[in-house]
Amino acid sequence: MVQRVLPTEEAQDLLALVREIADEQLIPQVDQAEAEHRLPREVFTMLGRTGLMSLAYPEEFGGGGQPYEVYLQAVEEIARGWMSVAVGVSVHSLTCAPLVNFGTREQQEKWLPGMLGGEQLGAYCLSEPQAGSDVAAIRTRAVKEGDEWVLTGGKAWISHAGHADFYTTFARTSDDGGRGLSCFYVPAGVEGLTFAPPEKKMGLHSDTVGEVLFDEVRLPADHLIGAEGQGMGIALSVLDSGRVGIAAAATGLAERALEVAAAYANEREQFGRPIASNQGLAFLLADMAAAVGSARATYLHAARLKDAGLPHTREASIAKLVATDAAMKVTTDAVQVLGGYGYTTDFPVERFMREAKVTQIFEGTNQIQRLVISRQLLASLA
Repeated sequence: MVQRVLPTEEAQDLLALVREIADEQLIPQVDQAEAEHRLPREVFTMLGRTGLMSLAYPEEFGGGGQPYEVYLQAVEEIARGWMSVAVGVSVHSLTCAPLVNFGTREQQEKWLPGMLGGEQLGAYCLSEPQAGSDVAAIRTRAVKEGDEWVLTGGKAWISHAGHADFYTTFARTSDDGGRGLSCFYVPAGVEGLTFAPPEKKMGLHSDTVGEVLFDEVRLPADHLIGAEGQGMGIALSVLDSGRVGIAAAATGLAERALEVAAAYANEREQFGRPIASNQGLAFLLADMAAAVGSARATYLHAARLKDAGLPHTREASIAKLVATDAAMKVTTDAVQVLGGYGYTTDFPVERFMREAKVTQIFEGTNQIQRLVISRQLLASLA
């Protein structure tokens, strides 16, 4: 059991509930769902109705009104039970942020209750085949025709593609580089919105990822979020949140791998005693525990800065870098602890290792995080 210092008794009860959900509802079904490559929509609905899909957003719009440090610890607990679901929760939270932070009052009253109320699932359409970390290279275009916007283009690597109820989409409204991007609310089911077959991935099989295609998708003028040309600023404003969300999820994944490895080492006997009694393996488990603790500390530091209204871009990138590298190391070491059994699908640690790898890639590769950290560091010294 992870020891947590939480700001309120309500938060303590909330985290206890999330752990109970992970133990009783997520872990028992994760292996089969992942093997079936099935997006568990009913799980997201359950989490939404419990209030776990909108914890960090204002209560006036149907959110949970919780500090970010509490929300992220809930994400960690969800990831401990089911990594694909935790990633989905983090993605859904990102889809709501532009409307919460930049939408008009009319837009917020119209769309946020559904987005935050638990019944809807969102997709965040930013990346394109030739525009991953380079957001300014986006080619999907939105053209104003009368009182409508017409979107044409395609997005890549989109979680929930084909399953979401709405798509928070960034498109080019002028050729003015990064200042030529705008943000749109695209409801599912509009004419011209289609999806390519899901990507065949190494892991996170219950996180359906694919291309979202816009073939002259027509949207009313009021589906523009923020001002025309403000898209780059909107996109960048949520990058820090997305990075600490993945850091929290990676920490939960590593925590679960540690739990499985430690339990196995305590039960598995060789030469008449548990293998955990061998110093070499016990020290390996200690290093795994230290990596998990370090990951948790970095994302909580970034979250607490965010809650205090302080700059946290460097800390968010540090958290993403440290936590995802820790997840890769801990899950790989968990396979080593289980030996030959760890290399089979009879135990979940091989899945954990496959799931950990992508955390070093999405929400900005860890090479990009090092670039962000170094630039922020050097700028602070100038």
